[in-house]
Amino acid sequence: MRQAAFAIPGDIATLTGGYIYERCLLHGLRDLGHDLTHIELGDSFPMPSAAHMEHAIETLAALPPDRALILDGLVYGSIDTAGLARVRAPIVAMIHHPLAAETGLDPATQAHLFKTERDNLALATRVLVPSPHTSHILSTDYGVSPEKITIARPGTKRPSLPHTPSDPPRILSVGILHPRKGHDTLLQALARMTDLDWRATIVGGPHDPAHAKALATLVETLDLGDRVTLAGRVAQEDLDPLYAQATLFTLATRYEGYGIVFDEALARGLPIVSCATGAVPQTVPEGAGLLVPVGDVPALSAALRRVLSDPETRAAMTVAAQTAGAALPTWADTARTASSVLNAL
Repeated sequence: MRQAAFAIPGDIATLTGGYIYERCLLHGLRDLGHDLTHIELGDSFPMPSAAHMEHAIETLAALPPDRALILDGLVYGSIDTAGLARVRAPIVAMIHHPLAAETGLDPATQAHLFKTERDNLALATRVLVPSPHTSHILSTDYGVSPEKITIARPGTKRPSLPHTPSDPPRILSVGILHPRKGHDTLLQALARMTDLDWRATIVGGPHDPAHAKALATLVETLDLGDRVTLAGRVAQEDLDPLYAQATLFTLATRYEGYGIVFDEALARGLPIVSCATGAVPQTVPEGAGLLVPVGDVPALSAALRRVLSDPETRAAMTVAAQTAGAALPTWADTARTASSVLNAL
């Protein structure tokens, strides 16, 4: 088994899809027998401070050439190219989605991130991505040879609790409080459905504090305070019951390079309402979800209303979700895919 190091910025226990993926991958590779060192880099990436940039370059450049380096995409797409070129270890870039695709970037920052990530990808020996969508973007827009890219689809833990939908129906959304996740769109869609009986829970930490405050204000402005709960960051043991009690899952995302939460919903047989963007159409199987255009409040509201109001539609989507969920890979499968990449270096 190839020795390797996995460099990840900040706290690996952070509750986002990307961190969950990398935490499970790190443990999975170790379970397979890899001597895998975890390197914690500064938490300011992808907009690193000077100190965090210097620390990352010096730490990675010190790795011996016989220990492969898996480098998280938040760092990979933003670290100084000349500094990355000093790394002697063979590099496996872990790209969840290109940094320049993030919502809300000004043109100068977007251009900088695109150039940096494109130039840095030229230094990668291999590239790991979670979806065919990200693979396609890297090969067509970033000049990465398809032969260098391996798709390691995220694994999924099977649910530990039986599905016991609450009454009234509960709408569950899981995603950090960041503009890209589209919670503002969801709240506006929910405000059009107050004639129906439902409750909604939005789970996600305040990744963008200003946006989190704006969402709380929007809940009050739309008079949804008695129906919508902004639950904040929720531990996995507390999140499982929320999935078990949900009637449907929704995320009005503006872009996803994959979206682990969709697999978590499928594993629990939940109908999904989301947006036709990024990797979502490839992740949510036809029949299990209704996908609407990004930012289309009336369309999102209509899709949610249809799932809540039409028992036949909801039942058919539930069966499709259960079928797809049963076929999802495990985290052991994800680790085996990444292991084959390391061993082939």
